Amino acid sequence: MTTAAIIVAAGKGIRAGGTVPKQFAPLCRKPMLSHSVTALTSHPMITPTIIVIGEGQQDHLRAIPLENVSFVQGGTERRDSVRAGLEALEGKGVTRVLIHDAARPFIPAAVIDALLAALDHAPGAVPALPVADTLAKGAETLGDNVPRAGLNRIQTPQAFHFDAILAAHRAWPDTEEATDDAQMLRRAGHDVALVPGDPMLEKITHPADFAAAEARHAATLISRSAMGYDVHRLQVGEELWLGGVLIPHDMGLAGHSDADVALHAITDALLGTIGAGDIGMHFPPSDPQWRGAASDRFLNHAASLVRDRGGVIDFIDLTLICEAPKIGPHRDAIRTRIAAILKLPLARVSLKATTTERLGFTGRGEGIAAQAVATVRLPE
Repeated sequence: MTTAAIIVAAGKGIRAGGTVPKQFAPLCRKPMLSHSVTALTSHPMITPTIIVIGEGQQDHLRAIPLENVSFVQGGTERRDSVRAGLEALEGKGVTRVLIHDAARPFIPAAVIDALLAALDHAPGAVPALPVADTLAKGAETLGDNVPRAGLNRIQTPQAFHFDAILAAHRAWPDTEEATDDAQMLRRAGHDVALVPGDPMLEKITHPADFAAAEARHAATLISRSAMGYDVHRLQVGEELWLGGVLIPHDMGLAGHSDADVALHAITDALLGTIGAGDIGMHFPPSDPQWRGAASDRFLNHAASLVRDRGGVIDFIDLTLICEAPKIGPHRDAIRTRIAAILKLPLARVSLKATTTERLGFTGRGEGIAAQAVATVRLPE
């Protein structure tokens, strides 16, 4: 069986405010839509994935990695947009499809697994959360309570046998709107199974919902720490770059790039938190394009990889080991530069300096060493 996913992202998002439609607004340091894209494309059972966007929204997609993802233009109503996505998948061997609203950015893999398992026994399945609050009729004054037993809040993604949901869309009258796709499948005479929903799937509609979503996401992150180490020899005629700052000195550090041991150590520490190897794997010394390169490019790359995984950089602790130059006079400048590169508050960057009491290569003034520890939070 081939399972496809459709992400409906064609709305204008007016109620959420902002200068761009809410599905493209920043959430947890990247566009909201990218969270859904990552969750669905990374699931081993799902391929292909189609994003349905509104007219003139193509430029907003440039900030989102779209590997193995295509897009189509939607219509005026949500139903029109889903139909466009379904029609684009016809004839491509798709047997099952998940239809998801981009306004629900965080999709637990367990919900996807439960939906796909339910399709073995029913032509449709939706995630649902039981209604816990008291329900009552009334507009300006309180009316009678409504029994909440058996009532559910329905979420997306919703999963369907492809042929069944496509036929239901094609049969739906043009004069009537549908609140979701499961309703359309039921109208066509099919059963829709319920699977446990998840609070992470709460919909973002109003400006305050962004802060609530950020908090939900933060609660799911786990802390990781990793260490980086680098050393370069001191050499006459070279510039001395430490932490992205040019330090006046009679010698500089020699290396293929600008040999900034401080930024190299932090880069390796960040790569370690996500198990992404070391700086040499990403920027091989044998590659001439990195000759003399500024090391902030390497650090930016590592930080981007962490953030692309949904991670948050919490703290950097750097230790420089050398006899000379004295680091104290440059400490604030180095911390400020590292914080700027990583887009961190200054208080989240620590810098210490020490010597080896004239022992070893650093003690003899032959080179400078750096150790760094990075602490990040990442999705489980």
